[in-house]
Amino acid sequence: MRPTGVLFICLGNSCRSIMAEALARHLCGGTVLAASAGISPLGFIAPLTLKVLAEIGVSSLGLRSKGLEEIAFPAYSLAVNLTDYSLAGHLPVNFSGRLLRRPAPDPYGGSLEDYRQTRDFLHRLLLQELFPGTRS
Repeated sequence: MRPTGVLFICLGNSCRSIMAEALARHLCGGTVLAASAGISPLGFIAPLTLKVLAEIGVSSLGLRSKGLEEIAFPAYSLAVNLTDYSLAGHLPVNFSGRLLRRPAPDPYGGSLEDYRQTRDFLHRLLLQELFPGTRS
């Protein structure tokens, strides 16, 4: 079943989860509420994150780095943990959605090619597992 709201979570909300949020919005249009947050948000989006999104025509409009405390969890039926870290103690106890753990490579501090590889990993994840049947 396709989620109505999906929250992508990573460590700093500067690369992986931001990319996933932007890709989900791009792929699904307005049919799915997509958001992202970080366990320890950096407060900024890595410039190479924006660059690799722009390379494939994905808008970064409205994206910003934020923490889990800013998320209205009832709006999300699915949370995707893109890290190797446990989210125990980070999610509200009353979160009733499904939690998936799909660690993605963290490109932070890496090369442009590292960012491209993470973007492509996330693009495949969204198309193959989260939103099958969606056209890229």
